[in-house]
Amino acid sequence: MSVLFPAAAAARLDDKQERAKRQNGRGPRRRGNLMRLVMSAFPLFIIPVGIYCLIALTTSGDPTTLTHGTQVLSEKASPLMGVLGQKFFAIGMIGGEIEWVLTKGDALLLLSIAVLFMEILKSTSTGTATIMNHALSMIVFIVCLMLFLLHPNFATSVFFILTVMALLDVLAGVVVTIVSARRDFGVGEGFVG
Repeated sequence: MSVLFPAAAAARLDDKQERAKRQNGRGPRRRGNLMRLVMSAFPLFIIPVGIYCLIALTTSGDPTTLTHGTQVLSEKASPLMGVLGQKFFAIGMIGGEIEWVLTKGDALLLLSIAVLFMEILKSTSTGTATIMNHALSMIVFIVCLMLFLLHPNFATSVFFILTVMALLDVLAGVVVTIVSARRDFGVGEGFVG
C-alpha cells in the first residue's frame, strides 16, 4: 500500500517521528495548552455574577416600595429592584398593539441560562481542569450565598435565581462529570455495577 502512495507513507513516518520527539520532550511544544487549561478551569458563571455585582455595588439608596399594579408587595425591597425592573429593550409584537418588554433583570437571567448551558457542556470532560472548575464553581456559589444573605442590594429575586443557578452549576457539573467518567472508564465484565 505504501508503494502505491509514497506521500502517505512519508507523512505517516513524519507523524511517528514527531510523536516520538514529543514523548521524549525534545519536540516543539504545542501552543494553547496552558490557555485551554485555564479556560476549561475558569467557571464561566463568574460573568453574570460579576455583571450583577457591578450593578449592585454602583447602586445605592434606601429600601424601595415594590408594587405590582396597585398592590404593594413589599415596603422594604432592595434598592436595586428599581434598576433591575427598568426596560432593557422592547419589541412590538405582530399580533396587535402589544409590546414585549425585556427588563435588565430578565436579560441578566437570560445570559445566566446560556452560561449555565455552556458550563454543563464543559463538565462532560474528565480532566483535572474540570475538577478545578467544579471547585471554583463551588466558591462562586458560596460567595453568591453570602452576598444574598448579607448585602441589601443582593436581596433580590434575580440574584436569588442566580444563586440557585450557581448551585445547579456545581451539582450538575459534578453529576455529569461522574457519569462521563463512568462511561469512559473501561471495566471488566465481572465488575460492571
